[in-house]
Amino acid sequence: MPELPEVEVIRQGLQRYLPGRRILDIRTGNKKLRLPMPRRDLKKYIQNAQVRSVARRAKFLLIAMNNGAFLVVHLGMTGRLGIFPAGTPKSKHDHLRLQLDNNMQLRFNDIRRFGFIQVLPPGRDTAGTLLGNLGPEPLGPHFSPEYLQKQATGKNRPLKNFLMDNRVVVGIGNIYACEILFHAGLNPEKKIGRLGMKEWIRVVESSRHILEKAIASGGTTISDFVNASGKSGYFQLELQTYGKQGQPCKWCSTPITKKTMAGRSTFFCPKCQK
Repeated sequence: MPELPEVEVIRQGLQRYLPGRRILDIRTGNKKLRLPMPRRDLKKYIQNAQVRSVARRAKFLLIAMNNGAFLVVHLGMTGRLGIFPAGTPKSKHDHLRLQLDNNMQLRFNDIRRFGFIQVLPPGRDTAGTLLGNLGPEPLGPHFSPEYLQKQATGKNRPLKNFLMDNRVVVGIGNIYACEILFHAGLNPEKKIGRLGMKEWIRVVESSRHILEKAIASGGTTISDFVNASGKSGYFQLELQTYGKQGQPCKWCSTPITKKTMAGRSTFFCPKCQK
């Protein structure tokens, strides 16, 4: 599943290309996505509108229109959002095609169909939508050791599960939670109520380091991810624990351990991560 770095890489690519482009026509597929395709709102608020900017909130892409509406895209497990020449053959997994005013198209493609499209009409508040009740951005100013310590007070959750809760902090999925905690030297099973301020400082610093490095590397491509231009990322070459069970830790040579936590495969060094 694309996590924050992958969605941010796509946002950066679209931001360089889409602002100022007008959407002339909209074509939708017939297959069901995670949520129903908002065909009526697409025609009413997105068609004939001009793109103002492309933003990101958590793992959502927010394409702002000059009329105040937003096209919201969630990539799900295998979603792709990219720019193609209008004559590019249609894929059977294309669910949305936006014809731009320069003979190019913005296409949303999703093989497994866990992604979805939403439209926020002009003036619509995000409260009550999937964008509501989200935690702070891990690269933003509100994600701090003090904030995390306050959120953890009186709770007994494992640290990895805590970091993957988008009500606490957004955009950190399984891959990056494993890599962040390895960089911080903290065991993913450690209970958050036992962490002190020094450890929360390490969590914040490692989160920013790993996520920023992943964005600079174009994201992680393990199976499906490509950027807005169709190119793969290469942060997978930098992974230290994820998918490395049985391989030696880069620091101590202890074999990387794999465990299941909350239904997710978790990778860590039992010696370096305390």
